[in-house]
Amino acid sequence: MSVKSVLEGTEKAFLMLIAVCTVVAMGQEVMQLLALRRVELKDLLLMFIYAEVLGMLGAFYASHRIPITIPLFIAMTALARLIILQGKEADPSILLYESGAILLIAVACWVIGRIRPHE
Repeated sequence: MSVKSVLEGTEKAFLMLIAVCTVVAMGQEVMQLLALRRVELKDLLLMFIYAEVLGMLGAFYASHRIPITIPLFIAMTALARLIILQGKEADPSILLYESGAILLIAVACWVIGRIRPHE
């Protein structure tokens, strides 16, 4: 058994663990939404992040690589959720930094899309 095969097996095991934990977390979120009988934007964004993580894992298994735009979309969604969770009492300068980070990531996605349109 080569070192490469051990590393590949370990990688696949960890990716499967991530997939299982993501599905469990999504299930817990759905159960909480059903118990509260209320859905808010922050909940939808969290479920979208879970779906994107599963999509990223699926893309990896299909092509054995992760398109760089998927983690960037996840980061933008996470930052948007963070802004929503902070509410109105948040420091305006922090809001500018976070929204600036979203803009920067969006520009990076656009640049990557122009350079590598197949992703």
